[in-house]
Amino acid sequence: MTVIAKEQLRHWRESLQLARRHIAQTYLAKPQAKRLLQQHTRLLDQLLRNIWQTYALPATVSLIAVGGYGRGEMFPHSDIDLLILMPDNSDQLLQTEIESLIGTLWDIGLNIGHSVRTLEECLDEALRDVTIMTNLLEARCLTGHKAVFKTLMQSLHAQLDPSRFFTEKLREQQIRHAKFHDTAYNLEPNIKESPGGLRDLHMILWVASSQQLGSDWQHLMQAGLLNGAQARQIRQHERLLQNLRIRLHLLAERREDRLVFDFQNTLADQMGYQTNAQKRASEQLMQGFYRSAKAIIIENEVLLKLMHARISPPETAATPVDEDFTLSQGLLSARAPDLFQRKPEAILRCFQLLQQHVSIAGFSAPLVRALQAAQSLINRDFRQRPLHKALFLQILQSREGVHRSLRRMTRYGILGRYIPAFGRVSAQMQHDLFHVYTVDEHTLNVLRNLRRFAKPDLQHEFPLCSQLFAAFNQPYLLYLAAIFHDIAKGRGGDHSLLGTLDARRFCQKHGLPKADTELVAWLVASHLKLSSTAQKSDLSDPEVIERFAQLVGSESRLTALYLLTVADIRATSPNVWNAWKAKLLESLFLQTRRVLQQSLDTEAQLSLRKQEVLQKLSSFNLKEHSVQPLWQAFGANYFQRFDSDEIAWQSRLLIPHQLTQAAIVRARLSPSGDGIQVMIYSPDQKEVFARICHFFGSMQYNIVQAKIYTTAHSYALDNFIVLEPKTHQVSYNGLLKHIEQGLTDQLCHTVPMPSPIHGRVSRQVKHMPIPTQVSIRPVSAHHDYLQLQQLDVVANDRPGLLANMALILLHHDVALHHAKVNTLGNRVEDSFLISASDGQPLSETQMIALQAAFSKL
Repeated sequence: MTVIAKEQLRHWRESLQLARRHIAQTYLAKPQAKRLLQQHTRLLDQLLRNIWQTYALPATVSLIAVGGYGRGEMFPHSDIDLLILMPDNSDQLLQTEIESLIGTLWDIGLNIGHSVRTLEECLDEALRDVTIMTNLLEARCLTGHKAVFKTLMQSLHAQLDPSRFFTEKLREQQIRHAKFHDTAYNLEPNIKESPGGLRDLHMILWVASSQQLGSDWQHLMQAGLLNGAQARQIRQHERLLQNLRIRLHLLAERREDRLVFDFQNTLADQMGYQTNAQKRASEQLMQGFYRSAKAIIIENEVLLKLMHARISPPETAATPVDEDFTLSQGLLSARAPDLFQRKPEAILRCFQLLQQHVSIAGFSAPLVRALQAAQSLINRDFRQRPLHKALFLQILQSREGVHRSLRRMTRYGILGRYIPAFGRVSAQMQHDLFHVYTVDEHTLNVLRNLRRFAKPDLQHEFPLCSQLFAAFNQPYLLYLAAIFHDIAKGRGGDHSLLGTLDARRFCQKHGLPKADTELVAWLVASHLKLSSTAQKSDLSDPEVIERFAQLVGSESRLTALYLLTVADIRATSPNVWNAWKAKLLESLFLQTRRVLQQSLDTEAQLSLRKQEVLQKLSSFNLKEHSVQPLWQAFGANYFQRFDSDEIAWQSRLLIPHQLTQAAIVRARLSPSGDGIQVMIYSPDQKEVFARICHFFGSMQYNIVQAKIYTTAHSYALDNFIVLEPKTHQVSYNGLLKHIEQGLTDQLCHTVPMPSPIHGRVSRQVKHMPIPTQVSIRPVSAHHDYLQLQQLDVVANDRPGLLANMALILLHHDVALHHAKVNTLGNRVEDSFLISASDGQPLSETQMIALQAAFSKL
């Protein structure tokens, strides 16, 4: 077996490092992606050949570059894909030499991805696995038996079925896209793998190669699939992505294909972007990426359709759809290439036809090209024509395909031209860390969620929303509100108010009745009101519900706002929506609707709540006289602080413990369907809230609601909703017992007060920090003897944050009466109802001190 001296290994390693540094420095001095990729490929070619010669392997063995290395595109830290082509009769000694060779390559710092196969094994594996076939199609022989390599390539092409290859690669692409939620518009996109990434360009060339059309954009031009301008644009987008990926590798000093926040600012600076009054430099960088990704997605669609037509030509003539369009193999085509120039209204009509004919799966490649070319026709004159306005409203008013049509209109640039304000938020980032999509992609997701409410087969997802949507007479008004609700983001100022002006102007120009115009405008202006109230206010307080009912004004507005809000929150991120938020919104909706329908005053609502509690207790054979002493001890405001379900649960558990001297802790699965509900009852002490928050913080649990109540006989009665971490493996039965026992111990006077928790800030927060915002304002009294203030805190999330907030309140002698904890991605929006310890409002001095303390979080 060949033994390589340590000096030789060190020489190869140091030579490789030196050469790579030189290539990187040359690139940074004059960034040219193609040159770096070629230089890096040649460096590796030469090094591998030298090492291969040192091992003096038999001439019957070949070293072959495959995959990206075979293609000649070696990024700084990409894996080096190698195939060692063995003879059929290799012995154990040769196998040992190959293993030693691979070990040497790793020892000198090469990230090797290798396979060792015979020619027959290569052909068999390629026949079974389309990924292996793809890697081999890009093979280059570095050294060894050239005749065998030639035989391999000829045999591969001979057994390659272009039709099967196309089908399997298309399925592979669909699966890959699904991993990224079928969108390129994530805040930290993957340059290589996500839709619109480099892999989509590779996909085009792989399919072209399988059809013997060539392996680069020049070849596709010669084949008539691209014209010169289109080829230049593809090369431009490809170069941008290649340069971004190269720089990412160099910055990370490892393979990194994601445009993560850690590097966006540095990349923007390196590439010459400068922050201006409208956009940060990193926003401009990302907007450039998104636009390239969008262009690549379209080219991928068009070219794959053109190549599919070559291997699967239509067996029958195209079917006429109307005088302007035909249908073939499920794709809509224009009868004449100049259709849109002669009849501009056909631009909108093709999207309407997509809705009207279930047999239309999409647009043909020529039609997509024609739509791209026709964008310039959609100007002010186009938007002013009554026919075009009517067509656009008909698309929105269709019973089917609204989301699909609007998404395609966005993809092909039509919606952004028809509504210029929407075009301005194309690829617009959102710096809040809970919107994981750009503004336009988020808007389309809101539309998708609204459309899901209309589908009978999806009623199980959101039964109430589906029921309300089915009874809503004009759902297109909701679609309009969705389009405009975030349309003013990025302009500065309140995007709700600015968007309201845009929405009202659009509705008026399209001749909507005044009432409909006002509803759309009101929805845009108020689209954050329901979620804000639900997540920051005490929904057990009848006055909160009464004020919200006055804000909404009518049941129809309430219904529209609820549907839009659910669709909006669900569209921010796959991780933001949960059953707890769903329950909050539904509870606010139902309580407000009841007030609007029955016009109940506060006393009537409390009386109704008491009757609901008694009905629940009757199933446990408890009568009013059994719980009346407990309720009297709890005080007149008890029914204001908790809802009927909480009161029933607390009452039946606490009847025997009314005057207990020990803490009573009980936990159960939350009736909302998400998280755990915990009740704490003990003689009142200042440290209760801080101790509870520290306990759950140490368990890495998220507290989403805390109701703090002091009874008339000076007991603390607190109700918490907590969400467990997804990785928790404890059984629920054991978990609930652990919470009850652990929290009981924590509340004992003998346990020292815990110190603050110092959690680590997440990577995203470090690079996109949220300035801490603290405000204190008066609110209407929740109790006759209290004058409460609301403390609102917006900050970066981190472990132990709420526990530290609780310690601040404790140290400043602030009484806490209610807490709503809302986490949106890495953004915390917490609200507390507070007073001084004597029930009076905080003084100006106390407020300043409290704000200063919270600002340091």
